[in-house]
Amino acid sequence: MSVYLDCNATTPVEPAVLEVMLRYLAEEYGNAGSRTHEFGVRAKQAVERAREQVAAVVAARRDDVIFTSGATESNNIALLGLAGHADSASRRHIVSTTIEHKAVLEPLEHLRTLGFDITLVALDSTGRIDAQAILAAVRSDTLLVSVMHANNETGIVQPIEVIAAGLPDEVWFHVDAAQTFGKLIDPLQNPRIDLISISAHKVYGPKGVGALISRRRLGNRPPMAPLMFGGGQERGVRPGTHPVHLIAGFGVAAQFALRDHAQRTATCLRFRDDAVTAVQQLGGQINGAEEHCLPHVLNVSLPGLNSEAAMVSLKGMLALSNGSACTSTSYEPSHVLVAMGLDQERIDSALRLSWCHATPAVDWQHVCQVLRRMM
Repeated sequence: MSVYLDCNATTPVEPAVLEVMLRYLAEEYGNAGSRTHEFGVRAKQAVERAREQVAAVVAARRDDVIFTSGATESNNIALLGLAGHADSASRRHIVSTTIEHKAVLEPLEHLRTLGFDITLVALDSTGRIDAQAILAAVRSDTLLVSVMHANNETGIVQPIEVIAAGLPDEVWFHVDAAQTFGKLIDPLQNPRIDLISISAHKVYGPKGVGALISRRRLGNRPPMAPLMFGGGQERGVRPGTHPVHLIAGFGVAAQFALRDHAQRTATCLRFRDDAVTAVQQLGGQINGAEEHCLPHVLNVSLPGLNSEAAMVSLKGMLALSNGSACTSTSYEPSHVLVAMGLDQERIDSALRLSWCHATPAVDWQHVCQVLRRMM
């Protein structure tokens, strides 16, 4: 059976998460907006309990949590929702980076067509953004700085704490934390981060639910306008009937992530040691600075080996990828590896391995034998 090594695309669902989801599908199926009977009351209680569980991971308040369909929607609300405030504040400049997920880069391009000035800060082959370059790009008319916490393709963690410490009070700070929520705890508890985008399915919860954390700072929340209309749910920012089973599952996943993150990290690091040894035996190169990489991610280039051919040869042994799942239908070079300045051969041979605490052991010697025959 193939070993799943694509956890950056989506993680397996924890059994306890599935159990609570089934209960709110089959037994407690009320609408959280129904105030007139006990089914609705219990559904609302489940939603509010999950809100507390998600908020606890980032040391936020319960009412800071806005449930969404996932980090892509959260990113769109954070970026596009602030656009209406730009004119009244005389701030139409946004700072971000060249390695953001498409769920950030594409909304930024849309804002550019509306007359916003977008600065994308570049990086080098380490895959890590220079915090001082971000801060130097901030101007008197800057509305927002948006920087991902860790890159989904390389796993390289960005210096969000340094950026947060150096930003002027009047600039809002958004972090796409899809890859780090529940995995790197302390950095996301920084109260200077105003907006955090997260997805449940990256942290052993269900697909189709996520959240936008919107913190109060200096007495005010980021002044976001809704992108959809039709109800008062989620403080009017994100209307629609709550998917109670998904939200309840997300809450349990968040609770487990906070409780077990140290143990999970240690397990992932042990797996990483074996994977790095195998890469070294093949003469491979790790893309990005190892000292800044998440414990459960490796982006590697194997000399003389096309990544597509490698994935085909390993089918049935390893399930892995060569980039973001959100752009997997495209065979264009990774915009992240291009931004890092890697040469074409290294980009073409790049593979992403991402695992979790539940990933079984891999027969790395057999994997190396298969790949050597192709090199």
